[in-house]
Amino acid sequence: MIVAHTPDVDDAFMFYAMMNGKINTRLKIEHKIEDIETLNRMALECKLDVTALSVHAYAYIDDRYRILSSGSSVGEGYGPIVVSREKIDLKGKRIAVPGRYTTANLLLKLALKDFRPIEFRFDEILNAVKSGEVDAGLLIHEGQITFEKYGLVKVLDLWEFWNDLTGLPLPLGVNVIKREIPEDEQKEFLRVMRESIVYALKNVDEALDYAMRYSRVDRDIAKRFALMYVNDYTIEMPPKVVKAINVLFEISEDMGILKKPMLDILF
Repeated sequence: MIVAHTPDVDDAFMFYAMMNGKINTRLKIEHKIEDIETLNRMALECKLDVTALSVHAYAYIDDRYRILSSGSSVGEGYGPIVVSREKIDLKGKRIAVPGRYTTANLLLKLALKDFRPIEFRFDEILNAVKSGEVDAGLLIHEGQITFEKYGLVKVLDLWEFWNDLTGLPLPLGVNVIKREIPEDEQKEFLRVMRESIVYALKNVDEALDYAMRYSRVDRDIAKRFALMYVNDYTIEMPPKVVKAINVLFEISEDMGILKKPMLDILF
């Protein structure tokens, strides 16, 4: 079973126990590590058995994959932001985005009707904004915390936009599994995923020691970021997160951005 996730602190943190023999399983798991937009595009081609995925991308693969109820990344009080060198009107501006299929990019389309998206790897966006290559940048991952060190200012907070619009948690990422995998194996992987997350949250420093090999920031910021996105919602998706995913797709369909998928979540 090929299981793919990102080289980001939060993913490394939650997958630590699974990758390092802390959870017993009969499954033979091979791990593949790529950035989130690469994984989104690989899932579109059905190349992965299990993968971390932007919620946005699920709209295009719901016929081939199911969402796992463990492993989601949900913001509450924080989320993607748009930064620039100074406070500007974003209308019509060149905005670096971390991938067409990222949930952050979908949220930006909901919040801002007129802008010029330019795709960058997520870890290139801060420098692209700082250098003036683009007018602004849409930040995910640790950039949401570190942007001020680059002399940049926050222009748009997509958590605030979403919260004002819906009052719901902000669903950003999920883990999905191929429908064609036998049901018993799907359920076994879900168990392993959940136990790996629980292990990390019970052994934070141990899991963080491992996750730091993928970190682009110091340990304190890495720990803060990991615990922002690996939380109770990650262990088991509650009804309000399921509702939030549905609402995100309903609003997006109403705006003509995509066709709402049929959610199929394995609990």
